[in-house]
Amino acid sequence: MILPIVQYGHPTLRKKGARVEQITPEVLQFIEDMFETMHDAAGVGLAAQQVDRAIQLTVIDVREVKDRPSTLELDGKPADAHAFMPLVLINPEIKPFGDPATGPEGCLSFPEVYADIARPEGVDVVALNAKGERIQFKAGGLLSRAIQHEYDHLQGILFIDRMSAKARAEVQADVDTIQAETKAALQKKK
Repeated sequence: MILPIVQYGHPTLRKKGARVEQITPEVLQFIEDMFETMHDAAGVGLAAQQVDRAIQLTVIDVREVKDRPSTLELDGKPADAHAFMPLVLINPEIKPFGDPATGPEGCLSFPEVYADIARPEGVDVVALNAKGERIQFKAGGLLSRAIQHEYDHLQGILFIDRMSAKARAEVQADVDTIQAETKAALQKKK
């Protein structure tokens, strides 16, 4: 089922997610719905907060992006990032590493807003997968950027918080419009 994606101004986007204590059939269905929602919206990642659930769960799939490579290391050896997709991260812990790399980012909760964001070039990840198994890996390139972006969502941090002052100023009018439309829609629901 395709879930509604909440947009900037919705309070859930600023909530830190609660840990997922048990992987129930309901959680597995939610994961399936998140992937369907993300693919329908042509995204590469989706955090639970973006579909109005403040829990530590995100889904990622970078296979459709051909012009921005991803790297992956499993057990200290290079691996095929595409073969590792689609990726479910439950209760993830990350340790970014490397020099900051600047690259373009967008967000499904900010339609048509894009900016260059500086993030560390790589990330070490420990999380649970959809089967409740512990997974551990290193990621670089687009996969690293997507993981850091989605991890931020799980902490209530948005990509506009990572923008330079100049980039933020360039998109501020669009961001303000999205926020105003979201707040107006939420008022109508009351």
